[in-house]
Amino acid sequence: MIKKDVFIGMLIGLIANSIGLYLTATLLGQGDDFITVIKAAAEEGFLGKLISLGAILNLIAFFVFIRKRQDYKARGVLLITVFIAVFTFIFKLF
Repeated sequence: MIKKDVFIGMLIGLIANSIGLYLTATLLGQGDDFITVIKAAAEEGFLGKLISLGAILNLIAFFVFIRKRQDYKARGVLLITVFIAVFTFIFKLF
């Protein structure tokens, strides 16, 4: 039961981050489509910043789970958020 809740939280964290990345790229893309914005971000070196901005929706999901007292799902969202932070840090180094 606990592993299932953590996995569900991780899945929701990934979905929330993906939606956040899409929204961020769409809003900051000045009318360009998603793929064009991602390619331009990778070429110009700010893809990690876009991914980090996309993780803001994880904050909302985390606090919803905390308020509902679903601590293990909140733990899953937090794990994904930490994973994304480490990924963007490593991506920034190389």
